[in-house]
Amino acid sequence: MENSNERNDKKNQTDQQKPSKKAGFLQSTTSFIGAILAVLAVRWILFEPYVIPSGSMIPTLLIHDHILVNKFAYGIRLPFSKTWLWKFSPPKKGDIVVFRSVEDDSYFMIKRVIGEAGDTIQYDNNGQLTINGEALPHVTLPDQIDPEKQKPFYPVTNLDLGMDFSSLDFFQDQLGTKSFRTLLIKDAYRWKISPLKVGEGKLFMMGDNRDNSKDSRAWGELPQENLLGKAMFVWLSCEETLPVVNFLCNPLTIRWKRFFHAIK
Repeated sequence: MENSNERNDKKNQTDQQKPSKKAGFLQSTTSFIGAILAVLAVRWILFEPYVIPSGSMIPTLLIHDHILVNKFAYGIRLPFSKTWLWKFSPPKKGDIVVFRSVEDDSYFMIKRVIGEAGDTIQYDNNGQLTINGEALPHVTLPDQIDPEKQKPFYPVTNLDLGMDFSSLDFFQDQLGTKSFRTLLIKDAYRWKISPLKVGEGKLFMMGDNRDNSKDSRAWGELPQENLLGKAMFVWLSCEETLPVVNFLCNPLTIRWKRFFHAIK
């Protein structure tokens, strides 16, 4: 027969073998917090998704394009601030970048870099862009209604454009090594820019949809401290969102050919 001491020894051994509820809770909580911090770190430092809400970058970017932005392309900043921890190479002409609006710090925008510090920018009523006294190559593209004639670019439709093809002129511009399409509305009034020299630490930004873009022609140069990252590719795109949840794509209107479409 067991005596009381033997029973107590067995009970103590059993208790020691049972995992501590407190230790289990702490371990689970630590793992959960660690996972959240890892996700936030990826968004703060590495990559972050954005959705295109407007047509200022059509035909390069379409409304309801879901894009991934490289947040360490130009450096690493302190989360939720404009303070750079490390700076890498600055944006180059032709890059498409996401940034904080000059007019509203809580509002994010996306445009193409047209001028860097020291560049002199000029833009005339005909839509001709001039950089440092040299006219940017600006070639009229043929009738873009036929998808075959839009190659090698993504073939856009009237629905993508939000306007009829007949009211638009398409061009192929060359900026450094970047070749891209721009749009002009026929007979539209345009902002004329007299020669303007881009200041130190500033960038001159423009949308590819030239007559439907509020950019540096309206609000001036962009301070580099407002940069958030470089647009990389479209990972999801749709023509319409769900009526009740307007940030989710309607699966019946997905643009399948834009999946992992590189942004140039």
